Amino acid sequence: MRITGIDHLVLTVFSIEATIDFYSRVLGLDVVTFGTGRTALLLGDQKINLHEASAPIRPHAARPVPGSADLCLIVVGEVDAVVARLAEENTSVEFGPVDRTGARGPIRSLYVRDPDQNLIELAFYDTARGCGAD
Repeated sequence: MRITGIDHLVLTVFSIEATIDFYSRVLGLDVVTFGTGRTALLLGDQKINLHEASAPIRPHAARPVPGSADLCLIVVGEVDAVVARLAEENTSVEFGPVDRTGARGPIRSLYVRDPDQNLIELAFYDTARGCGAD
């Protein structure tokens, strides 16, 4: 067997509507509906499926609870511009910018919280060093 990537992951949330609002309005992700009224957030050729905590879709994690995720999302753009955008949306940067190491090399990261208090790392690859996200 050879695993080549991630197709999707699942976030268990208190409110799908609040989650959609944050990820689409603040972070700019596209929202899709699929199946029988299911909702997902698109990130390139991956997605984040949303399950409401009051009605998780089977099968599901052994203990699906809102606020237990720690995600790193790749951002294309300038860190300062994203900090300004977050401020416009009244979204606090909890930590950063700070240097970290991503799957493809050095990144510069900001950390924010979504409506369920999941930790969301916004990671910027340095395209000048050939590690670009596009």
